[in-house]
Amino acid sequence: MSTLAPPVVKGTRSANSGGRSGSLGWLVLPALLFFVTFGVVPLFGVLFLSFTQWDGIGDIHPDGLNAWRSVLGDPQLLHSLGVTFLIMILSWLVQTPASLLLGTFLAGHQRYRGFLAVLYFIPLLLSSAAIAITWKALLDPNFGLGAGLGLSFLQQDWLGKDTLAVGVVVFIVSWQFIPFHSLIYQGGVRQIPRSIYEAAEIDGAGRLRQFFSITLPQLKYTIITSSTLMVVGSLTFFDLIFVLTAGGPGDATRVLALDMYKRGFMANLMGPASAIAVILVLVGLGIALLLRRLGGTDQTDSMLEGA
Repeated sequence: MSTLAPPVVKGTRSANSGGRSGSLGWLVLPALLFFVTFGVVPLFGVLFLSFTQWDGIGDIHPDGLNAWRSVLGDPQLLHSLGVTFLIMILSWLVQTPASLLLGTFLAGHQRYRGFLAVLYFIPLLLSSAAIAITWKALLDPNFGLGAGLGLSFLQQDWLGKDTLAVGVVVFIVSWQFIPFHSLIYQGGVRQIPRSIYEAAEIDGAGRLRQFFSITLPQLKYTIITSSTLMVVGSLTFFDLIFVLTAGGPGDATRVLALDMYKRGFMANLMGPASAIAVILVLVGLGIALLLRRLGGTDQTDSMLEGA
């Protein structure tokens, strides 16, 4: 007669598992040291510089709250913040559905889809500066793609009009980063058990119904993760916009990161530039916490929850 195993009480750990986790705790030390050295220490350094007066070369002098007053009282800050949020929202609206659909398509197991996955991933491997130079040449109204092919609707001053310039920035950013988020969604779709789709097919659900009733709900946390990376990453758009438009025409594409660069490295005002850097960190942290809150208190739940 076999002996019954003792019941396992939820929330308890065996002594062996506790000792094993304790003995492996030192493995996090290199990552923690790396994060503190290149994340926490520079952040406190920037916070310190925001209360000083420094031109980037000479001596650093304490300046109290003058840098913060000059930044918070400057209308340019609100304009740059508005442009940043505009590009953030528009790029999210373009990238999310396109990445979701493309990632779901590439999650199939046909051989040609593997080739397409590699082909679609190429834009992410290119330098942002190189992408900006290439698209700037292609969109040139006199010598670009429109003039070469004789297509009049492409022969516009794409980077000389406010609305068109913002649209071009959103398009190029989306073109560059959709492959990355498609890869995230591709991995998420492949984690969904095939048995769920087979049961839906038996019940007569078509592809469209399966997508909205199975795929989308099961990708809830994947969407939250992708959106967090997408939205927070949009706060740091600098090199592509700097090379493509330099913030123009006028200040139509002057995002907060570019505003920080111009104040710090072109006007030699490191104090106000550091204050803007702190504002960027706070905005990014607030958005990340908000998206995490929208995703629920526990994002480690199984993807099969509610299935």
